[in-house]
Amino acid sequence: MSKAICIHEHGGPEVLRWENVTVAEPGIGEVLLAQKAVGLNFIDIYHRTGLYPITQFPFIPGLEGAGVIEKLGAGVEDFKVGDRVAYVGMPLGAYAERRTVPASLLIPLPEGMTEGHAAGIMLKGLTAYFLTHLTYRVSSIHRVLVHAAAGGVGSILSQWAKLHGATVIGTAGGPEKCAAAKTHGCDHVIDYTKEDFVARVREITGGQGVHVVYDSVGKDTFLKSLDCLERLGMMVSYGQASGKVEPFDVGLLREKGSLFLTRPTLMDYLKYRREYELGAAMLLDLVLSGKLKINIGQGYRLQDAAEAHRDLEARKTFGASILVVE
Repeated sequence: MSKAICIHEHGGPEVLRWENVTVAEPGIGEVLLAQKAVGLNFIDIYHRTGLYPITQFPFIPGLEGAGVIEKLGAGVEDFKVGDRVAYVGMPLGAYAERRTVPASLLIPLPEGMTEGHAAGIMLKGLTAYFLTHLTYRVSSIHRVLVHAAAGGVGSILSQWAKLHGATVIGTAGGPEKCAAAKTHGCDHVIDYTKEDFVARVREITGGQGVHVVYDSVGKDTFLKSLDCLERLGMMVSYGQASGKVEPFDVGLLREKGSLFLTRPTLMDYLKYRREYELGAAMLLDLVLSGKLKINIGQGYRLQDAAEAHRDLEARKTFGASILVVE
């Protein structure tokens, strides 16, 4: 018998229950994975609360993890028992000691990369990859604004944009998080608890604004973020930590300079295996070379997932967070 975090109804962190579960034998194209660590992400909270509704209960949350292959299903030829691997993607089920995973999701871990480190970077790192390479191709001519620049995705995104030579402006809450954002590639950091970030962005850019805003905060920052963009700028709304963006008149985009707006997801951008492998290879290479510095700010025992969710929702965390399987 194995254990996992199970959700029987949508709600607060208290609905995360540590229970015995039966783990299915790996079927065609699947492997049985003994997990070492699981990534904690805001989308897990959306699934838990029902903001992104899950209709079949009970379910095990979680989209990313890393571990060691215990058993191969029929037709799996690119991996062997004992391989260390990481993954991100559907189906849900990462908050578990052991699970069956489609082999098509697996990425081999290179030497020097621990399972804990990998579990904390797959979703966040690949999100930063597609945002800076595919959604908006950031280069040295661009000015970018990154909200939550001290967070899991924001800290990686800021670094990657800086690697491309962009001028990076980040927002964060409080002196500690602002200092962390500064170390992760931001040329300028705005403490949104003390400063009007729109006014500061305009001041920093000489009134021009930025070419692109990366906004994972949602409701609290969305409309003001539009005011940070220059003419023909791109608003990339990729999260909603403060709540869903309220409906607005699309004519606002015209009024503010013929702006572009997109709401991208990892699953669409890296839908095919070749796209996924390409992004993962680039991410792991940059992390191992030290060009991307990933801060695993905190680790929790898997059975303490409720505490981890509370801290993430309260914005008490720095960088990436992982759930460790003991």
